[in-house]
This record gives sequence, C-alpha cells and structure tokens, in this order.
Amino acid sequence: MKTGQTETLNKASLKTSSDEPVIEINNLRKSFGKQAVLIDVSLQLFNGENLVVLGKSGSGKSVLIKCIVSLLNPDSGTINVLGENVSALNSDSLGELRKKIGFLFQSGALYDSMTVKQNLEFPLRRIRKNLTPKEIDEKVKEVLENVGLSDALNKMPSQLSGGMRKRISLARTIVVDPLIMLYDEPTTGLDPVTSDEISALINDVQKKYKTSSIIITHDIECARTTANRVVMLQDGEVYMEGNLEKFEKSDDLLIKSFFK
Repeated sequence: MKTGQTETLNKASLKTSSDEPVIEINNLRKSFGKQAVLIDVSLQLFNGENLVVLGKSGSGKSVLIKCIVSLLNPDSGTINVLGENVSALNSDSLGELRKKIGFLFQSGALYDSMTVKQNLEFPLRRIRKNLTPKEIDEKVKEVLENVGLSDALNKMPSQLSGGMRKRISLARTIVVDPLIMLYDEPTTGLDPVTSDEISALINDVQKKYKTSSIIITHDIECARTTANRVVMLQDGEVYMEGNLEKFEKSDDLLIKSFFK
C-alpha cells in the first residue's frame, strides 16, 4: 500500500454466505521485460460483492484479471480462486476452474460468423454437456431476456450496435451460470447512456445470478453505479482501498483528480 489508507471493511455487508474470500491475491508481481506492471498487489473478492478495480490506463488493471484466470503467468505471488491455487493447477484442473468464471472482454469477442443464438449455444454445448436441446433453447432465451435483447436471437453480430454487442457478450458469459464474473472495461467505447445501461446490467447480473465480480474500469460513473468496494491501482501498486464514500471524501490529490 502506498498511502496506508486501507479501510477496515464491514465484511458482513459485502458477503452473502461465506467468511472466506472467493478470490485472494497476495503479493502479486508481473513484469514485461524491465517494465514492472504489478508490484506486490494484494486484494480479496468476497462472496456476492462487486469489487471495482480503478486506475488510469497502464496501471495494471487488465493484467491483474488476466493473471487471475492464468491467461498471463505472474512472476511471483499467489492467486487463490474458490480455494484453488491457480498457479498449482494442471491444465485439466485449470479448465474446470475456468468454467466457474465468466470473463467479459473489452472487445466482446463474439464469433462474427455465428448468429446470436449460435454464440450463446456454443459455451453451453462445451460446458453444460448434459443439457437437452430444449433446455439449451430455454437457457438462451432466458439470458437474452435478462439482458433485454430477446428479439436479437437470429441476428448476426454485424447487425448489432456497440451496446447490443456488449449485452450479447454478457449474455454469452452468464449463460453457463458462472460463480465469479470478471469485467474488463465494460463501458469502454460506449456513449454515456449505453454505459449507464451496461453498469445497471452488471448490478442486475449480481442480483439475479448471485455472482461475485471484479470490475476493471477507469469510468467513474461505472464505479459509482456498481461498486460495493473499490481498489485503486497506481503505477502497479494498490494505492487506496475502501468504499465509495471514502474515495469521494478523500483529500488526496490523485483520488480527487478521478472523483471530480
């Protein structure tokens, strides 16, 4: 910690059933060549909360969540997800763990050659192999309704606006009922109205699917809408941690530059 400003959390208000964090990161370090991107980062995600990781571009936010799902390997430190040491898992065990984690990429990463329906069916057929065709259809329709795009079932991604693509990407992520959601800059590139809609949708997903989420963003309005708790990264380190009120009332010049 740079500032020593870590707040004692009222954990009971942030968790729903367990005293153990669903994600626990200790002393995480990651460099690319001589460039240190993460420096002794430690944080926890508790059951049922939305944790916003805030920071300027280049502060290490996206690298952090890629390390969580082992898309990147940290140089040192530990990452425990749902009680599993990620670095110690073999490929099969890592694959099983990833099935419990939804990852919403900045780009959405839809398959352009598939319809919306086919995009949503794809992860279901790979991960929920016991479902019947009827159950798959019902699940696809359910998540499309939950993101407000029931009429997009047979559209191609090229026929969707940026906000619609983001919603469909979220639907594809939640269709397999993940326990944890990782959002990488969910409102980037969207107009203010659509950004507000996506932020509200993140809260809806938290409530309907009982997810625990890390939301990577530099969008203060997204943070204000979604955060139960905030961690701010600066130059690869945890600079401040606490609830939104603490950030809003801070006299720290860097914090004030974000929360204008």
